[in-house]
Amino acid sequence: MGRVRRGHDVLPAALVAGALSGAPSTLHAVMTGRPLLRAVKAAGEPLGRPGVGRGAFVHAAMTVAWTSVLVVILPQRRAMTRGALAGLAIAGLDLTIAERRFPTIAALPRMPQVADHVLFGALVGAVVASRGSRSAADLPRRVM
Repeated sequence: MGRVRRGHDVLPAALVAGALSGAPSTLHAVMTGRPLLRAVKAAGEPLGRPGVGRGAFVHAAMTVAWTSVLVVILPQRRAMTRGALAGLAIAGLDLTIAERRFPTIAALPRMPQVADHVLFGALVGAVVASRGSRSAADLPRRVM
């Protein structure tokens, strides 16, 4: 039997997902000749204006926040698949808000950003599954 996940599972999942989930938009940038750091700079817009430092900070904060949510809600079973679906839902929320409030983010190609989010969720799920932890969703329900 695994243990119930706590905060100590968030950091490994956030590091893996945060480091690798930008691969789709990076690959798209390389293939289309767009600047590689454009998305990172754009991510800084919620803190006032686009920039690499601000963008890295916002990305790290959002990564830890969403990872914290996913670590709690993803069940052990099919964690990668369910994480990918959760990433798709997060993309819908994040990108809809960003599109309305932040023009620099809205100007980014949308599909690579969606793919980044889906990969993010799948990676968090992979870490959850590999650590052998269990969420509250995996615990048996007590019948009274």
